[in-house]
Amino acid sequence: MVAEIKSYTVIGVNAVEVTVQVDAGRGLPSVAIVGLPDSAVKESKERVRSAVVNSGYPFPTKKIVINLAPADLRKEGTIYDLPISVGILFSQNIVSEAKLKDYLVAGELGLNGEVRRVKGALAFAILAKEKGYKGVILPFKNAEEASLISGIEIIPVKSLVDVVAFLNGDCVIEPFKENRKSGNFQFDVDMADVSGQFHAKRAVEIAVAGGHNLLFFGPPGSGKTMITRRIPTILPEMTEREIIETTKIYSAAGLLSGGVVNKRPFRSPHHLVSDVAMVGGGSNLKPGEVSLAHNGVLFLDEFPEFKRSVIEALRQPIEDGMVTVSRISGTVAFPSRFILVAAMNPCPCGFYGFEDNVHQCSCSPFQVKRYLSKVSGPILDRIDIHVSLPAVKVEELSKGEKGEPSASIRVRVEKAHSIQKERFKNLPISFNSHMGNREIRSFCVMTLEAEGILNRAVSTFRLSARGYNRIVKIAKTIADLEGEDNIKPHHVAEAVSFREIVKVN
Repeated sequence: MVAEIKSYTVIGVNAVEVTVQVDAGRGLPSVAIVGLPDSAVKESKERVRSAVVNSGYPFPTKKIVINLAPADLRKEGTIYDLPISVGILFSQNIVSEAKLKDYLVAGELGLNGEVRRVKGALAFAILAKEKGYKGVILPFKNAEEASLISGIEIIPVKSLVDVVAFLNGDCVIEPFKENRKSGNFQFDVDMADVSGQFHAKRAVEIAVAGGHNLLFFGPPGSGKTMITRRIPTILPEMTEREIIETTKIYSAAGLLSGGVVNKRPFRSPHHLVSDVAMVGGGSNLKPGEVSLAHNGVLFLDEFPEFKRSVIEALRQPIEDGMVTVSRISGTVAFPSRFILVAAMNPCPCGFYGFEDNVHQCSCSPFQVKRYLSKVSGPILDRIDIHVSLPAVKVEELSKGEKGEPSASIRVRVEKAHSIQKERFKNLPISFNSHMGNREIRSFCVMTLEAEGILNRAVSTFRLSARGYNRIVKIAKTIADLEGEDNIKPHHVAEAVSFREIVKVN
C-alpha cells in the first residue's frame, strides 16, 4: 500500500503543495527518491534512516521508492525529512491513516529524531488554509510565524516520536496560539540628535508619511547617513497584513531566526552588491534586497558607486512595487514596495557646488559630469523628493540644541497614515506615493492658485509627466500632515522645493 503525505515546496515566496508518496515493496533493501529532488532532498534518506532507528522504530528491509509529486517541479531543502519518515512508518502500520489526510506535514530531522526548523513555514500555513486542510504539523520553532494565519490548527512538534503519538491519537498536542508582540520603539538613536538640517528632516517626515522615495545630495559629513539611520525611529507600527507579507518573505528567504517580523525592515546593502542580490533570483529564485525591504526602507549610500546595472534594475521595483525574475528554472514575482532612500556626493571629491573657505572642489567638469551621469535621468525621475544638504555650520553644532524628538514626528506620521488608509480602504494601494492617474484625479483636489504655481513650476523646471504627478502626490502628503482636505498653494510650493537637484552646466 502506497502512503501519501501532503507537504509543500517554496516557489519564490509562495508555497505549492507537494505529495510525498512512499512505497515499500519487494526487492533488495534500498531507498530511492524521485521527483526532481536536489542534493539536500537526496541526502534525506540517510537522515531519515538514523532518525527512525534512534527514535525506537524499525526501519524496513525492503525496496523503498519515494516519489515527490508533481514530478516536474523542482524540490529543494530539508522539509521532506518528516513526511518521508511518516510515510515509511505508515508502510509498517506504525502510523495510523486517520489524521494523515487532514494535515500538511513538514520538518527537518536530526539523527536523533529531533524535528528542526524549516523555511517557508508561513507560506506553508497559508497554503493549508487555502486548500481547506485542518492544519499543519511542523517544527516547534516555526510555530509562532505559522500562527499568524488563523482558522487552522498549528501543531508544533519537537521530535518524530511526538508526530507518531499525535497521528495515532496517543497524545494531545494543543495547537499553537498566536502570541505576537508589538513593534519595539526603543532605539539607541533619535532625530533629536541631528543638529540643524531642518529641511532634510522635514523631507524625511514627508517621505515616511506618504511612502515617497528620497535622495540626499551633499558633501561628506553633511549628515546624509546620520539622518537616514534615524528613519526607523519615526516609522509607524506595521499592520497585520504588512506583518504577514514581510514575515512571509523573510521566512521564504531562510532569514527568520525566530518569531515574526513586526518591525519595519531597514536594509542597507553595500555598493558592491550584485544584480541578483539586489533584485532576487539565483538558481533557487530567492528574494533580493528590494523584497527584503518590502514595507520598510531600502538605503543605498554612495548611490553612484553602485553598478549601473544594479541602479537601473531598480526601475521596475520602484514603479510597480513588484519585481519579476525570470530564470531557466521559472519565473517568480517578488513584492517590493519600499521607501528608497539614496545618498550621494556631488562629485568624486564631494564638494562640487558646496565650496567654502576650507573645502574646494578639485574635480574637473568632465569628472563631475561623469560621476553624476552614473545615476540616469529615468532613475532620478522616479525618486520623488530631492534634498540638497550643505554642511552643518559650526555655530549650530556648538549650540548643542536638541531637535524635535522622533516620538513627536512619529505621531504626525501615524495621523497621515490613518488618513491615507481611510482614503484608500477600497483600493489595492496604501499610500499617496502609490496613486496612479485615476487616483490623482479623484483625490488630489487643488485650489486655482495652487494649480497656477504647479503649472509655472512644470514650465520652469521642464518636468516630465511623471515629475508633475510626483509633485501632486507630495503636495497631497503635506496636506495630509496638516489635516487639510484640499491641496493649497503652500503645499505645492513646498513640494516643488523638493524636486531641485544640483546639475552640471
